[in-house]
Amino acid sequence: MPDFIYLASQSPRRSQLLMQIGVRHELLLPDADEDAEALEVVQAGEAPAAYVKRVTALKLDAAVSRMKRRGLPSAPVLCSDTTVALGRTIYGKPAHADDAVHMLGELAGHTHRVLTAVAVQHGSTRLEALSDSRVSFGPLTSTRIHAYVASGEPMGKAGAYAVQGRAATFIQRIGGSYSGIMGLPLFETAALLRQLGFEC
Repeated sequence: MPDFIYLASQSPRRSQLLMQIGVRHELLLPDADEDAEALEVVQAGEAPAAYVKRVTALKLDAAVSRMKRRGLPSAPVLCSDTTVALGRTIYGKPAHADDAVHMLGELAGHTHRVLTAVAVQHGSTRLEALSDSRVSFGPLTSTRIHAYVASGEPMGKAGAYAVQGRAATFIQRIGGSYSGIMGLPLFETAALLRQLGFEC
């Protein structure tokens, strides 16, 4: 069994979380001609859990192909994707500042779900898991929302916020996996890697 895994994610938070549990990993990032964002398009009527699992599977397919195409040593490949949902409305990464303001305005004063799917493949074996957490935002004034968006932190984040950042002041209550809300549920991730014989 290899003593490292490939992490197919550009998220520095996911890399930090793997380091936290002692998992050696190398990044397996897309080539310049790969359109990773295209994989995240929501299909009509798609439920949030189905969406995040499908996107994670597509990302893993692309990453495994990338490993083979580059002739890299074989090792487990791990992918993860996070989405925020209020009811059946899916909130991905904001396209621009106004989009971030809109998302945060809708999440303010409500409890939303944060769904993070994780999938790992080694050889022909593929395993997957889903973390489903709840986050309750307190009421937010327009001034607070605009100040937060002006910080730049919401960009590139599902639901336009980072739980481990300045948005922590918005959060009244969390139920579920804090690491899952960050982007990689460590309990589920470690369980999947152990099934492949990997030490965590």
